[in-house]
Amino acid sequence: MVRVKICGLTNLEDAASACDHGADLVGFVFAEVSPRAVGAETVREIVSALPAGVGKAGLFKDSPLEEVAGAAVACGLDHIQLHGGESPEYCRELKEALSEKGLNVKIIKTFKVKDNILGRTPGDFDSADYYLFDTFHPDMMGGTGISFDWSVLEGFKWDRPFFLAGGLTPGNVAEAVRVVRPYGVDVSSGVEASTGKKDGVKIKEFIKNAKDA
Repeated sequence: MVRVKICGLTNLEDAASACDHGADLVGFVFAEVSPRAVGAETVREIVSALPAGVGKAGLFKDSPLEEVAGAAVACGLDHIQLHGGESPEYCRELKEALSEKGLNVKIIKTFKVKDNILGRTPGDFDSADYYLFDTFHPDMMGGTGISFDWSVLEGFKWDRPFFLAGGLTPGNVAEAVRVVRPYGVDVSSGVEASTGKKDGVKIKEFIKNAKDA
């Protein structure tokens, strides 16, 4: 069954709703350029109130390595999503730094898709546990509400499980799962009532439609 990640959470009410409706992971944006960015103190308070069985992911974009590792410790994160131009070397060093702190944190490396996969080859990232494919936008880092042509991913045999993101909604996620067969799906704006505020009904429908596909 496909895993579901609800990202761009900014408050406990929405995070609890995601957990109640069966989300496998909840995500918090630490990158300050995002309108959904939240601080470490807020994330720590939210995470401390959530069920132990749900994954807690922090999204970072080209942040200093020690800042990322420190946030993982302070906030109880078990997944780190790298959403910028981080190199395979950075990914490797981050994995080592997290391990030295006694943390078994999974790394999700994002790749942007336009009419092809932009940037480095996913296979170069041997320290990543998962890949994530999201829609390229010249001005926005994510949460665009725009999907890409899923056929771009067809025919590839990835060496890591991958998440599909970009323009997913309760209305199209079942088709996306059937066409792409990802390990997981990731949604932010597609289940929002307004920027940074989720809609509980949309969360419930999204998760149900994804898992029933």
